[in-house]
Amino acid sequence: MNVLNVVIAVVAGWLIVKIGWGMLRGLARPLPEPPPPGELRKVRLDYACRICGAEVRMTVAPHEDPDPPRHCQDDMDLVTPIDRPD
Repeated sequence: MNVLNVVIAVVAGWLIVKIGWGMLRGLARPLPEPPPPGELRKVRLDYACRICGAEVRMTVAPHEDPDPPRHCQDDMDLVTPIDRPD
């Protein structure tokens, strides 16, 4: 019984160390490179939260019709018309 406890303790210790090193390796990865210039599009969209009234202006997005940002656990309402001339 004593040998079995030692084997289980060694295996459990090895698993804990392996998982710990994996987590540390995941934290040590550098941030990904920013997208090349030109991939993000300039937009000018104003959003407002219907619950608290907070307003946000989006100036850069990956595409012309981005998803609305979330505030107060709900999607914000688009205030600016999309086809507005700048």
